[in-house]
Order: sequence, then C-alpha cells, then structure tokens
Amino acid sequence: MKVKGAPAWFDRLDAAVTGWMARHAITLLRVGLGLVFLWFGVIKFVPGWSPAEGLATATISRLTGGAVPASVSLPVLAAWETLIGVGLLSGRFLRLTLLLLFLQMPGTVMPLFLFPAETFTRVPLAPTLEGQYIIKNLVLVAAALAVGATVRGGRLVAEPGRR
Repeated sequence: MKVKGAPAWFDRLDAAVTGWMARHAITLLRVGLGLVFLWFGVIKFVPGWSPAEGLATATISRLTGGAVPASVSLPVLAAWETLIGVGLLSGRFLRLTLLLLFLQMPGTVMPLFLFPAETFTRVPLAPTLEGQYIIKNLVLVAAALAVGATVRGGRLVAEPGRR
C-alpha cells in the first residue's frame, strides 16, 4: 500500500523492507524463541545459575504437594525447556515442540498466584524482578502462537491481495 504523499523512492524502500519482514519474521521469531528456551533451559542444569531456580522448584513442589523434590523437578524442567529450544531452533517437530511449550506456560505463571509476596511489591500492579521475568512469558506465548499459525503452511503477507 502506497504511503500517501511519500516520494516514490520511499514507497519502494518501504515495500522492500515490509516484504523482507514478511518473508523472514516467523523464522526469526522461531529462532529467537528457540534461543531463549535453550538458554534458560541449559542454565537450569547448573545449580545456582538460573535466577528462576528457587521460584520454579517451589512452584512445582507446591503444585505436587511436595511429592516432587527440587532435585527432580529442576533437571526435568531444564530438559523440558532445552527440548523446546532445540525443537524451535531446528524447526523440526514444531507441533510437538509447541505443545510442550504451551503445556509448560501455565506452570510458569503460577508463582504470580502462589507466591505474590515474591512476585509483587504491590499486588497486582508492581511486579518484582521475578514477577517481570514471569510476565514476559505473555510475549513468548504470543510469539509461539504466531509460529504455530504457520506450521500448516500459513505465512505472513506484506501486502494482502498482491501476489
């Protein structure tokens, strides 16, 4: 769509940039998501490296009534997130990868409800750094939805109606 009153060179540049974004955005989004999950997963394998370690293990312990100790839950969570990262980075088995991601996401939000004193300075408006870490998962979910919308051949189109 031509920008009204813009010079022709700007319109051509705008069309080229928008076309590039439409062709590459989903791949870049998938790779970016993959790097985040791989990175956050891998650091959970090393005790003390993940700032989310304590809250994650406390949440899993609370949700399982103490049946799953941190010595089990943290490596399982690390493997789960690493697997999501590898799946997103490779682009293989995306349906299964996204299923794992969407199954994990409710658990990542639970600390906001289970541990409000640790996740907010003023409930519910002023999150702590841990709370912000959790709330950013809304963006990860939205990104995963965009990637998921393409697993059956969907794509972004810079200018709908033009081929």
